[in-house]
Amino acid sequence: MSDLCPSREVHVDVNKFREIAEEVSGLSELFKVISDETRTKIIFLLSEAELCTCDLAEILGLTLPTISHHLKQLKSYRLVRNRREGKSVLYSLGDHHVIDLIHIAREHFQELSEGD
Repeated sequence: MSDLCPSREVHVDVNKFREIAEEVSGLSELFKVISDETRTKIIFLLSEAELCTCDLAEILGLTLPTISHHLKQLKSYRLVRNRREGKSVLYSLGDHHVIDLIHIAREHFQELSEGD
């Protein structure tokens, strides 16, 4: 029983809803990874084209070690992948579902901004 409910009775099948809640367990880890502004920008840029670390550093105005750190985190979640071309390593989007999340979040953010 909940202390918050005035009627002191449960109105749903608690076990059923616990199972439903379990379906999203672990998703917060993905959101933690993409919650960083730099990583979100990297994903967004890689959805447009393959880029090397130098390209990303120049575009975002960051150091190579900083970009490499973010790419390592994104690779650990298989959100980006890389391939070697001569001496260069090119990065691309590894999971196209994540760009869908970013597009949806961007639309939502634009709607919030328009409401001001």
